[in-house]
Parts: sequence; C-alpha cells; structure tokens
Amino acid sequence: MSVNLTRKKRMAAMGLGLALLAGLLSGCSGDQGKETIRFTFSKREAIGFMTKLVADYNASQDHTEVVLDTSGVDVVSASFVRGNPPDIALANYNMETSRFIQRGVLSDLSDTGAASRIREDLQPLMDQYGSYPGRTSALPYSIMASSVIYNKEIFAANNIEVPRTWSELIAACDKLKVAGVTPFYATWKDDWTIAQGWFDYSVGGQVDTLGFFDKLASEGTAVGPESQASFQKDFGQPVEKMLTLAKNYVNKDAASRAYGDGNLAFSQGKAAMYLQGPWAFSEVAKTAPDLKLGTFPLPMTENPEDLRVRVNVDLAAWIPEASKHKDAAHEFLEYLYRPEVIEAYNASQLGFTPTKDASGAPDPRVEGMAKYYNNAQVYQGPSVLVPKTIPIMNYTQALVFGADATTTLRTLDADWARLAFRQ
Repeated sequence: MSVNLTRKKRMAAMGLGLALLAGLLSGCSGDQGKETIRFTFSKREAIGFMTKLVADYNASQDHTEVVLDTSGVDVVSASFVRGNPPDIALANYNMETSRFIQRGVLSDLSDTGAASRIREDLQPLMDQYGSYPGRTSALPYSIMASSVIYNKEIFAANNIEVPRTWSELIAACDKLKVAGVTPFYATWKDDWTIAQGWFDYSVGGQVDTLGFFDKLASEGTAVGPESQASFQKDFGQPVEKMLTLAKNYVNKDAASRAYGDGNLAFSQGKAAMYLQGPWAFSEVAKTAPDLKLGTFPLPMTENPEDLRVRVNVDLAAWIPEASKHKDAAHEFLEYLYRPEVIEAYNASQLGFTPTKDASGAPDPRVEGMAKYYNNAQVYQGPSVLVPKTIPIMNYTQALVFGADATTTLRTLDADWARLAFRQ
C-alpha cells in the first residue's frame, strides 16, 4: 500500500470524524437552547405511562426539556437537604410530604390554572397532613378509592344483591356459607392488607376519621377512656364488627395467606368478596382477565346514608421554592392538568380525577364507588393517619389473630399519649 493512499484514507477518516463531531455539537447546541427541569414521579406502576407523557410534552414544544426522575422518596428528601430538590413532582401524598409542606419549602400554587379546577370538597384530604399559612402547597392529581371487591358472577348465581346495611351484609355472608362459598378471602400473613382493608373499612364505615383525629390531636397527652376522643371509646364497636366478619366468614387458611395468594385465589373464584384496593384488579386479571368484578362500600350501620368509600390522595403535584426553573415547572404543571392528560392518567390507574370538570364514565370495576366519590361520601383510612412510630399494622394483625380488642385499643391510646408527650 503506497504512502499516498494511506495518507488519503487517513484524511478521509479525519474528515468523516470532523463531520460527525460537528453534527453532535450542532445537536448539543439545539438541546442547550432548551431549559431542563427535573420531574420526580413516585408511582412505580405508572412509570411507563408517565415516560410516554414526558416524551410527548418534550416533543410538543421547543423551550423546555423535562427529565423524568423515579429515584424514590429517600433521594428526594436528601435533595432538599442538599439544596437541589426536583423542579416539580407528582408524588404520594402522605406524612413524608407533610414535612415539606409544614417547613414552607414548597411554593404557592394557588394562582395556577390547575388550582382553580380542583374540587373544593377534597381540601380536607389535603389539609389532613398539615398546611402552610397563606399557601396552596400541593394539588391533588389522582384520588384512589377502595372498598369491597366482589365477584358479580358468584353474587348472581346465589341471587345476592349488593348489601347496603350491616344486617344485609351478614345475611349475604350466611347465604354464601350455606351454598358452600367462602364470603371473604383474607390474607392476614401480610399485615398491611388487614390495616388497609379490614380495619380501615370497618372503622371508616362508622367513624368520621378526620374529625376523630382532629379531636385526638387536641387531647394530646390526655388521650384515654375519659377523653373526648379515644381509640378505646370510638373504635370499639367497629373493631367488634370487623372481628365478627374475621371469625366467621373467611377462608380457614387466612393466617398463612399473603397478598399474592389472595389475588390468585380470588381470580379462581374461591371467595365472593375481597377487601382490597383497585391495584388488585390488574393482578387478578393476569389469571382471569374476563372475570366480572365490581365494588361497593362495606356497610357498617343500618342506615344506607352512612355508606362511604375509603380514599387517599395517591398523587399530588408540588413545586419547591428552591427550584431554579419555576416558570418552566409551572408550564409543565398546567400541561399535566389538561383534561385529556389528567383524565387519561387516572383512567389508566383506575383512579378518580380531582378536577371539577372531569368527564367520562368510570371503569366498570370501580363504577360502584363513583357516586360516593362524586358526592364526597368518603373517608380517609385511619391506618394512614396514625404516625409510623406507632405499629398500627402489627396491632391490627394481632386483633385478627386473637388479641383482646379492649387491651389493644387501650395500648393505642397509651402510644398516642406517649407520642404527644415526646412532641
């Protein structure tokens, strides 16, 4: 090979490399023209949906590049400490978020278009974890409702109507037992399934939970059997009814069954009812995609007007004060709350949209909860209103395993008073 030919090849390769480098630099220059914002999203089950949504937004305009961050709540908390929080977030609304709100590190969203479209009757759910004076620190994005899931085919085969009172529920359970059908499938190996379902549905169906915890907070260290509000006094009857169901109308192996076992068993028609949230539907569908399922509130009184469903703010939107890109973050916030965007997200997750102008029929599986949500006949589960330093899930598990209810509720009172003293 001649020296001249080798030199020509080298020059050609160099020219190609320079052309590629110029193209890359040109691309970088274009990207640098966009303002980058970091968007934290905490619902792992919906990452696929949100990844596409972010890509669609980035492609729809040429001035902002949204970067999706799914690193989790611990990383987000640490980022506040470092002074580098995300620019905007859609995150689970819980006691962890309340720390950001109460410390005033989240900006005011009250003047946004999104805020003007939020249902006013949802504000108590937002205020339950605290607020910051003069600010709307977070906006609800997805409301998750949960209640009794029931097998419509089993109900129809046994001529059972959806019960609307406690006595109708017991009558339905007795009729199912006579027919050889297990009324409820229970998964007590996983304590959270007891707290979220059995305990929350029973208490929430009879007690004004937000009002109860407001009174409890005002009692402080004085919580006990003689106080205005106490676990012993207010939760005694609902827990007794919960135990009536737990002792008489569940699968015999409930103590050794976990959440995954319950989804499989319910999909196989091994029980008529299941005390789980809508997240269980997708798991049941893996085995029985055509199974006809519905929902209804667990009746705890003899008055159908008392029927309500358990709700929680599954996702809320917020923008930190420390964000260096607030204007861009606000633009993306407004995009997230466009009717076609927020409603599509909630439809994909079987959630309810918190805006006043929400439209569209709910999924048939959660249709039984829609009128209660629309009429604000809802409650927050007491298990999520108890601070994590009190082992409420362990206590609820102990109850269904046979612990004395009065003693357990007395312990809850003592734990609350002790925590109030420390604070």
